[in-house]
Amino acid sequence: MLVVVGGHARNVGKTSVVAGLIRKMRDRRWTALKITQYGNEVCANHTGAAACGCEPAGGEEFELSEEYEKSGTDSGRFLAAGAERSFWLRAPSGELPRAAGMVRKILAQSEHVIVESNSVVELVTPDVFLMVLDFTCEDFKASSLRLMDRADGFVVIDRGISAPLWEEVARGRWDTKPRFLVKPPHYVTAEVVEFVKSGMAAAPAR
Repeated sequence: MLVVVGGHARNVGKTSVVAGLIRKMRDRRWTALKITQYGNEVCANHTGAAACGCEPAGGEEFELSEEYEKSGTDSGRFLAAGAERSFWLRAPSGELPRAAGMVRKILAQSEHVIVESNSVVELVTPDVFLMVLDFTCEDFKASSLRLMDRADGFVVIDRGISAPLWEEVARGRWDTKPRFLVKPPHYVTAEVVEFVKSGMAAAPAR
């Protein structure tokens, strides 16, 4: 089974949602994967990607590394939450399709995979695709807008405002599907867990 968690911008809580799902569904013995696209002044993690530090150190274009320590890195947080294995895939911006083989290899080797990414849904079809929305964050990535219609549901971060700053950007794309209001530091509620479980149960066998 494949669960994907994306978001409309950087630092809206995607990693916290992934970690929360792993923690509350440890029995699934997750393999976790974080995908970062870097370069061309675009980075999934930072503003100003030229110095973001996401580029593979050895000069390769692509790098898939496995995390072994329960550290403060995103992939380390997934292990700390209870993932069986945790990986970080780095690819140049716009070149993720060329790394599709690496993604599919992880899927083939694992029964339950959870991925932090938007663009991965252009390579594979998830059983559940959640998108994280933060109404106080005005930034809206073009890739997120393009893939918003594919989301099964939305995790909305409760920041105390009722209408998004980007409402005109994505009007009609997010308000007709299931939405789950969560308040940090609790990014995953019982309702979110039940929604994911139901989606996984309804998915056809792979």
